[in-house]
Amino acid sequence: MTEPRPPFPPFDETTATAKVQAAEDAWNTRDPERVARAYTPDSVWRNRDVFIVGRDEIVGFLAEKWEREADYALRKSLWSFSGNRIAVRFQYEWHDTTTQWWRSYGNELWEFADNGLMRRREASINDVRIDETDRRIFGPRPGVEHGVEFPLR
Repeated sequence: MTEPRPPFPPFDETTATAKVQAAEDAWNTRDPERVARAYTPDSVWRNRDVFIVGRDEIVGFLAEKWEREADYALRKSLWSFSGNRIAVRFQYEWHDTTTQWWRSYGNELWEFADNGLMRRREASINDVRIDETDRRIFGPRPGVEHGVEFPLR
């Protein structure tokens, strides 16, 4: 059974911000099963050039992602919202198997079902090679920083 996931659309600034923070918190666990529960069973994704349909594919995709992207740490920021849709910008840092660090920048477009689960996610992402000394995202965000904008560079 699919459990409802508040807050529910239509979103206002407070509920849209809460939805964005909940997504950031879940993705920072790097637990594919936990993350997938926020999506409808038939959710449709575009992630870069990969097209995914359904929770099973989401779980598989995320498991592979976090095998490649070690020590992944994410920040999301609300960009815009209207009705049952939210636009987000994000960045995350990770390293590959050679210990090369990367910062990935992107935008996501989200569409929600009435029960608060995401039924569509479209993500555009670019990766930038960084030195380990240039890292600025170290694990999940402390609670007092929620809602603080992050620098673009």
